[in-house]
Amino acid sequence: MHSAVVALALCAAPVAAFVQQAPTAATTELAAFGGAKKQTVSAKDELVALAEANPDAIGAAFGFWDPLGAADFNFWNIGNEATIGYLRHAEIKHGRVAMAGFLGFCAQSTPLVSGEHIVLPYKGYIAGVTPQEQWDNIPLAGKLQIITLVGMLESYGEGAGSPE
Repeated sequence: MHSAVVALALCAAPVAAFVQQAPTAATTELAAFGGAKKQTVSAKDELVALAEANPDAIGAAFGFWDPLGAADFNFWNIGNEATIGYLRHAEIKHGRVAMAGFLGFCAQSTPLVSGEHIVLPYKGYIAGVTPQEQWDNIPLAGKLQIITLVGMLESYGEGAGSPE
């Protein structure tokens, strides 16, 4: 019984990484760049400070680089602070999706997935093809189901909870 509880806790723990943070006040505390004393700065000032403190060659050469001026946008009239939070959330989420997509591509390239199967995973399955050819072989109804599911997850992630 004890091992079942531990196994359940270990399976549920990673779910917390996908929970959206509660909205914060219009300013954030930035202690890393202010030394021992904490100073309250705006989200844009925090972006500039983080970029200028980046020690690598690109960070030292460019500093804060925002060619489209996205740090000054105001999406849906929610304010600049909330827009920067939205853009940060979207960047993290889409980075996770890209990593998951890469892992899926690697998994589909293995013989375990692309090899022979006793029960075919979908109508028209051909063994030993690349992931791109696997996608081409999936029937249109299957592709629409996948795209619909991804769209539902995307819309849920953007509008989950109330902003106030």
